[in-house]
Amino acid sequence: MTETEIEPGHIRAGNTANLTVTHWGAYRAVTRDGRLIDLVPVETDDDPSPISKNMIDTLDASNRISRPMVRRGFLEGGAKARSGVRGADPFVEIDWDQAETLVANELARVKREHGNEAIFAGSYGWASAGRFHHAQSQIHRFMKLHGGYVDSVNTYSFGADEVILPHVFVDHWAMMGGAATSWPSIVQNSELVVSFGGLPLKNAQVSNGGTGRHVQRGYMRAARARGVRFVNISPLRGDRDDELNAEWIAVRPGSDVALMLGLAHTLVASALHDHSFLERYCVGFERFMPYLMGTTDGQPKDVEWAAAITELPAEQIRTLARDMAARRTMITASWSLQRSDHGEQSWWMALTLAAMLGQIGLLGGGVGFGYSSENAYGNHTGCFPWTALPQGENPVKRFIPVARIADMLLNPGDSFDYNGASYTYPDVRLVYWIGGNPFHHHQDLNRLLRAWQRPQTIIVHEPWWNPLAKHADIVLPATTTLERNDLFCTPIDGYAWPMKQVVEPRGAARNDFDIFTGIAHRLGIGEAFTGGRNEASWIRFLYEESARRGRERGIEFPSFEAFWENGFVVPPPEKPQVLLEGYRADPAASPLDTPSGRIEIFSETIESFGYPDCRGHPMWFEPAEWLGAPAANEHPLHLVSNQPRTKLHSQMDHGAYSRGDKVCGREAITMNPADAAQRGIGDGDLVRVFNRRGACFAGVRLSAGIRVGVVQMATGAWYDPAEPGHIGSVCKHGNVNVLTLDKGTSRLAQACAANACLVEVERWDEPAPPTTAFDPPEILKT
Repeated sequence: MTETEIEPGHIRAGNTANLTVTHWGAYRAVTRDGRLIDLVPVETDDDPSPISKNMIDTLDASNRISRPMVRRGFLEGGAKARSGVRGADPFVEIDWDQAETLVANELARVKREHGNEAIFAGSYGWASAGRFHHAQSQIHRFMKLHGGYVDSVNTYSFGADEVILPHVFVDHWAMMGGAATSWPSIVQNSELVVSFGGLPLKNAQVSNGGTGRHVQRGYMRAARARGVRFVNISPLRGDRDDELNAEWIAVRPGSDVALMLGLAHTLVASALHDHSFLERYCVGFERFMPYLMGTTDGQPKDVEWAAAITELPAEQIRTLARDMAARRTMITASWSLQRSDHGEQSWWMALTLAAMLGQIGLLGGGVGFGYSSENAYGNHTGCFPWTALPQGENPVKRFIPVARIADMLLNPGDSFDYNGASYTYPDVRLVYWIGGNPFHHHQDLNRLLRAWQRPQTIIVHEPWWNPLAKHADIVLPATTTLERNDLFCTPIDGYAWPMKQVVEPRGAARNDFDIFTGIAHRLGIGEAFTGGRNEASWIRFLYEESARRGRERGIEFPSFEAFWENGFVVPPPEKPQVLLEGYRADPAASPLDTPSGRIEIFSETIESFGYPDCRGHPMWFEPAEWLGAPAANEHPLHLVSNQPRTKLHSQMDHGAYSRGDKVCGREAITMNPADAAQRGIGDGDLVRVFNRRGACFAGVRLSAGIRVGVVQMATGAWYDPAEPGHIGSVCKHGNVNVLTLDKGTSRLAQACAANACLVEVERWDEPAPPTTAFDPPEILKT
């Protein structure tokens, strides 16, 4: 197929030739002489993401990893010698036979000398879309057959929510899987949408596992056209679609819970809260009330108290509370809201506020967590439990909360609290990581870098020389989505399509499945790992098992051959989904999975844990870092590190579309003109952003759409230290996580608290060191 045989915007969804699917959309690949020329969105997607542009030039980028590589110090001195420095050493090219032997021997050695509890393979990351070549499924299947591994639980995205919501409301994954109130219900029935953390469309470009059609923008605009009023509560005005004409309430970062408490106090003081709903559907409101009204601590959480913390006018808070009580109101909370110190409280208090309004379970009312944080949320166009690659049981039961990896590596044997129990960190000697980049996701990278030097061996699979690959011992070249066949089908998207290989693998790159197959045979578990199948037969198996499930549910799937040619769409639900509609109709017949079977405004379970940083009901806790803290005297700007709009996390940051959004060749930092003027900084200037944890360079972008005293930098810039391997080195490229705080949200969830962060910014007038983030390391030939 050539580029002349296809016109942009005219792809038939039923013709799957050269079709590929990504987390940010479905595209038809246009090739010429084995090279990728273009990616054209499928015609079913009327709001396609431009992130796909990054895939075109990165496929053959100069930093593709062409052969297996070993860090020179590791190759010369072995795992125990600790020769050289991770991140600074050159690499030596080896062949696949040597690589398979080396990896198999290391896995066998660590297992023999230290046991499987010394192997960490939590390997967090999104990797690429595709049901079979799902990186986490592949490594977990392999490692469980090898005797197990230390795992990680929860996510960086919404780790606090994952732990607290099952105690008090509805499991987050249930809402992601179709239980949340659907957008059609909001469009048709809501009058007011109050969004804590906004509704950022840049995040709605993606969905975990893949996206068949982008719907968030269309639903929002349809709601606005019907007359729905939107309120954006965020320090960033841009956390909503411009066409919504949303009211912007520029709240002080980290103070959302105080604002919610002020709204709740107004409802009670004005007799606007719903007594009957609280009595029938909730437990514990009477134990929350004394705190809200100030009888337990002498401080009513009234609008004057909330105004002092949030720096919002008291009358604005009071008016909003009354408007919410007078209208059919949907309260939304973004995932970013709970990525802060005591992040559990923000969603628990949003739930409590919604319960006080009494609209949970009604058309267009209630509460939702994550609208526009992913495209799939609230988009129930045919959710279906597709079959996944079988992984088996992990013989090792030890784990860590995902955001505590540096703690684990630095403090083996130390105890930590998590969700009501006490655990100890294992003594990890080998880290095996695929499909992710901890030098993107994790906070306080200088601390992580110190922790990263402690294991004896680090093995990774990577297509490109990103920061993870540069800080590994053994690097195995992996294929990209375009270099393999796969199956697009997720439980949260109604589309199912084949993903066709469109180009040959570059260099000696292999699929993760083939990499593990070679190593598994050397360890004596080859047949068990492959199950006697190759790529093609596994894809067929996963589809036909899903078809069997479909028949049990009355859904007739086409044959595999017909699917591979034309794709498939799971039938959508017959009516708009409303969260807890059945529970509201009959709470006895449809109880929640909480201990009481009801919404828990006070949780006896959480109270019994005795955590001083997460008590039995939602509360305002002062964050470790915020503009109201004494630390703001030294670092007076609150840094919001949100998701990028030109890439998914750090994926393909070296792509042309991502590079085109940089300023001075570095990640942009958005500042209010008043803050910039106070520091003698102009638009487009190069600046140094710093605090006690680290420093990075950034390029300035001025905007009146950011609150005074707040700066914003997107995550995802590849870590690029001026002195590789040196702890404390300035990041030349603007990786924001050299600045963020590595602290658990609380003892309950131990989740990511990246948005509790104070910094200072200064103009950089000296010659800036050139960025080398996308350069490969020195590579030696054998």
